[in-house]
Amino acid sequence: MKFDLTPRGLRITLYVFLFALILAGFGTATVSAQAPTPTDDEVNAIAKQLFCPVCENTPLDVCPTEACRQWRDLIRLKLAEGWTEDQIKQYFVDNYGARVLSEPPRTGLNWLVYLVPPALIGVGALILFTAFRSWRRLDAELAEADAGSGEEAAPDDEYITRLEEELRQRD
Repeated sequence: MKFDLTPRGLRITLYVFLFALILAGFGTATVSAQAPTPTDDEVNAIAKQLFCPVCENTPLDVCPTEACRQWRDLIRLKLAEGWTEDQIKQYFVDNYGARVLSEPPRTGLNWLVYLVPPALIGVGALILFTAFRSWRRLDAELAEADAGSGEEAAPDDEYITRLEEELRQRD
């Protein structure tokens, strides 16, 4: 193969090379990275709402077992695939049951979890309120009885009587 080294041949070679370079520039497109991987905070926000299906009463975000690490990786993968928080939680419920949720679903008898404690607190407050009112009323009645008699009521216990006498003698 023989190259033309004349100025005209070099110029044509330069033009062909520049043309090829420009065509190569048009053929490429900017490449953006895939969707960013979810952060640990995003993963833990969901893992905090789930309990470890293996360990008892341990949130998934703090459980040190290998299984929980794998489940956190699964949550990260699902988030990277575009799954929503509700879809991920439903995935875990479908595979491990509703016991993995930190907050039980509000259906069926589970509503009692939300209704009974406030009702018991209300009933307890009502009982305390009526008890305090009756105690205040009793105190007021005793004060009126003491004021109406004009004298101190004699204590029934002789030890209390002796104690009061000795205290009066001291003064």
